[in-house]
Formats: sequence, structure tokens, C-alpha cells
Amino acid sequence: MSKKYEQLARDIVRLVGGDANIDSLHHCQTRLRFKLIDDNKADVEAVGKLPGVPKAFVKGGMFQVVIGLDVADCYDEVVKLITPKGEGAAPAAAPDAPKEKKKVFDIVADFISSIFSPIVPALAGAGMVKALLALLTAFHLIDTASQTYVILNLFGDATFAFMPILLAYTTAQKLKCNPILAAVVAGIMCHSTWTGLVGAGEAVHFFGIPFYLVRYTNSVIPIVLVLLVQAPVEKFLNKICPKSIRLVIVPMVEFIVMGTLALSILGPLGDYVGSIFTAIFTFLSENVGWLEAMLMGGLYSPLVIFGLHHGLAPLGTMQMSQMGYDGIFGPGVLCANIAQGTAALVTGLLSRSHDTRQIGVSAGITGLMGTTEPALYGVNVPKKYPLIAGMIGSACGGLYAGLTHTHRFATGSSGLPAVVMYIGDGTMQYFYNIVIALAITIVVAAVMTVILGRVFEKKRA
Repeated sequence: MSKKYEQLARDIVRLVGGDANIDSLHHCQTRLRFKLIDDNKADVEAVGKLPGVPKAFVKGGMFQVVIGLDVADCYDEVVKLITPKGEGAAPAAAPDAPKEKKKVFDIVADFISSIFSPIVPALAGAGMVKALLALLTAFHLIDTASQTYVILNLFGDATFAFMPILLAYTTAQKLKCNPILAAVVAGIMCHSTWTGLVGAGEAVHFFGIPFYLVRYTNSVIPIVLVLLVQAPVEKFLNKICPKSIRLVIVPMVEFIVMGTLALSILGPLGDYVGSIFTAIFTFLSENVGWLEAMLMGGLYSPLVIFGLHHGLAPLGTMQMSQMGYDGIFGPGVLCANIAQGTAALVTGLLSRSHDTRQIGVSAGITGLMGTTEPALYGVNVPKKYPLIAGMIGSACGGLYAGLTHTHRFATGSSGLPAVVMYIGDGTMQYFYNIVIALAITIVVAAVMTVILGRVFEKKRA
């Protein structure tokens, strides 16, 4: 499959300024995400006109190239053409080349996207395992006291239990420090010995330094704070340590220093920040639960268009790690994806144009399965009214999901198969509610597509 992308990969690399202008590259479900040394060297318009590229744009500090569901195949071809830029690599831009001042929001969005995007497949896989477990339990196909249940639950829990190690690796890659050393520091925080000490509940001191009894498995924020300190510490150690002993001295000092800081200051601070998020999530759920799901449903698709949606995804991950469920991100996003897929499908089915019909039906079905970029860039954005119809439909579905406090118990792709993630907590209540929310979404999005389509056609006539 990847062979068909050889020429496209060469064209993309050439038009973004060549290998020398590429600082780093990763991909999400549908996009190549380049971190370029100089964005001005990239020809955004030319990349967007390449066959097989629905859209290209710069947002959140990243040069984003929409490919579609085969993005991994295109990525495999692109990485063959670029040289990995290691720590200390010389910059391609001239020393006096002016650097574009990036907005704080773009920097934060780029950072969040870079550390969470690589672990999305693991989250999706673990989420589906948990959903399968919920199904088997709901239909009494396995006993919750059986070893089969325990082992299957272990398979689904591993990603979340060792989330700090996964985030340590991706965050280290983003911050240009050693990802293996970062993973080890995260391992210190998740080690069974530390977990046992926390469980024992007795005060812990290390050379007189108090270690706060905090459990870090399933956590998100603590390890990110640790890496923000570890990266400059590691660079400083590499700078002052002679090369002849750097291999053994730097890791040893780093483990002791960062392990101490992680368990005494940074980790507890991150846990405190996490508790603040928990309080916020709880307040929103109890007081304005209808608003968050409605806004997420109605406004998520425009964020996808501009590549800003990855900045919101960690909200669901954090709520899941803190509270065991996600009611802020998941329901609204599921409604948004289904709405845009429905709008594209209806537009395609009603169109007299063979090309629009073909693209609309294909992209619509893909959207219903959870990937909306083909629908958005192929039909909904160019025609405008399907996009608006989808936003109205998803806002209505999200409103119902919010009013009924619907939430999911696992993370994964937000398409029709995701409804099984709403089975949990010993009840089918949330499953029934999300099905009703999606029914509302589909009906409203379809009706509004027809109505707005006629209005737009009359205006054109």
C-alpha cells in the first residue's frame, strides 16, 4: 500500500522546504504533522493541491497535511526521505534568519498535540478492550469473579495504569531529552514498591526529605511537570559532565535528582493540579452538564478543520484518569462526528452530481465510523450548508447527552462502534442515553441538511 505514496511523499517533502527544513514529524489518525524550522519555506497552497491531499495548513505551531485513513502509509514513505534531527543538530535556518513569534495558545496546542497524539492508538485499543469487557459483563457471558475477567481487565487497564511512562516517552521526544531515561523516572513513580509505601500510609523520608504519599499510576499531569524540569536538568548535566563518564554519571545523577524531585515536589504538585481539574469536572457535571456537551458537539468540527481539536482531547483523558469516566469530551465529540458524517451522506445521496454523490456517500460512511476529515474537506466545508447542519444536529444531540449526564467509561475512536464504551458502572443507562442522543443528532442533522440545502440552492439560482 505504501508504494502508491512514494511520489506524494517526495512532493510533500520538497514543498515543505526539504529535509533540512523538517525538525520533526508525527501523524495522527488522518494527518501528517510537521514541525518545521521555518514555516515560510513551505508552500501551503501547493501542498494542498497535490493529488491525495484534501487540505494543508499551518496551525498550532504545526504544518498539517491531511491525507486520510491511509496516513500511516504516506508517513512511512515520508520518513524514508528525511533525516532524524537529534539533540544538538545544527539548525537549517541561517543564524540571522528571523524567527516567527508564536502565540502562547499555538505553543500550548503544539505541545499537547505532540505528547498525546502518539499514544492515541494505545488509548483506542485499551478503550475497546474495556468496552468488550463491559459487553461481556452486561450480557452475563463472563463472571466478574473469574480469572478471565481479571486478565481481560488487566489487558484494558495497562495503558491507563502506566500512562505516566507513555507520556514520559512522548514528552521527552518533544522536549528533546532522552526518552528512555524519562520512561525510567516515570517507572520510579509507578513502581510497586512506591505503591506499597503509599498503601501502607506511613510517612516516608529520603535523607530527611519528606515524600508525599501520592499514587501516580493512571495520572497525567505529574509526569508532564516532571519532564518540564528533567529536560533542562539533563541538558545541564550533559554540558558539564566529561564525555568519558557521561554515559554512566548522567543517568545515575538524573535518576536520583529527578526521582527525589518527582516524589517530593513535582509529583505532589501535579497531583494537586489534577485534583483542581477533578473539582472543575465535578462542578461542571453537577451544575452545567448540558452546556459542556452541547458546546463540544456544536463547536468541535470547526476545531477539526483548523487542526485544534487535539488540544481538547486530553480533557477526556484527564477526566478518565481522575474520575474513571469522561462526560466532557466523549459524548459531544461522538455527536459531532456522527452529525458531520450524516450531513455528508445526505448531501451525497441527494446530489445530482456524480462526483459529489460518490464523495459524499463514501466520506459520510467514514464519518459515521469516526473519521470526519474526508467529509469535512470533501463535501461539508466546500458546500458550507452541510457543515452548519451538522453543527446544529450535534449541538442538539450533545444537549440531550449533557442533560442526562451521559458519560463513557473508555476512550477510543468516536464513531458508531464507540457506543459500547458507554456501557459500565453496572448499568445500561448511559448506553441507552447515548443511542438516543445519536438518534437526535442524525435526525436533526439530516433534516437541516435538506432544509439548508434548498435555501442555499435557491440563493445560487
